Amino acid sequence: MEAPHHQAPAATLKIDVNSPEQMGELGRRLAKLLRPGDLVMLTGELGAGKTTLTRGLGEGLGVRGAVTSPTFVIARVHPPLGEGPALVHVDAYRLGGGLDEMEDLDLDVSLPESVIVVEWGDGKVEELSEDRLHVVIDRAVGDTTDDEREVTFTGLGERWADADLASLSA
Repeated sequence: MEAPHHQAPAATLKIDVNSPEQMGELGRRLAKLLRPGDLVMLTGELGAGKTTLTRGLGEGLGVRGAVTSPTFVIARVHPPLGEGPALVHVDAYRLGGGLDEMEDLDLDVSLPESVIVVEWGDGKVEELSEDRLHVVIDRAVGDTTDDEREVTFTGLGERWADADLASLSA
């Protein structure tokens, strides 16, 4: 029986990023696409730029607090400064049980009203939502400069079927 989280992607986009500034800008553009209840899964090796992307996203959403890697707190909530959603930034690296453990974190926020960004969430948080945006950050192959990245956005579920991912590659 096919597991439900293997549905076909609704949309895919690859973007080349050449600097941390561009990565932050990409996060700010992504923020314009996101809505409350969206789940964004970030995948990439250490130092790939996940936190830089999320920091830009937080700036774009207009949330309070500096976005830093939540490795030691597992999850950090950035409340909105204005009308927008809160940003819940989760590091699932040390979450064994996935969703149940996420609920145990007792986040002082309603997940359906927040934008949730999860680092290292593969295989752990898929059941949170059938609609999710996977963001994979790869270092450019054989690259000579350290800042070149290929960022692949894959939208899953109805939520992303008509989303304008192309607006990310401004």
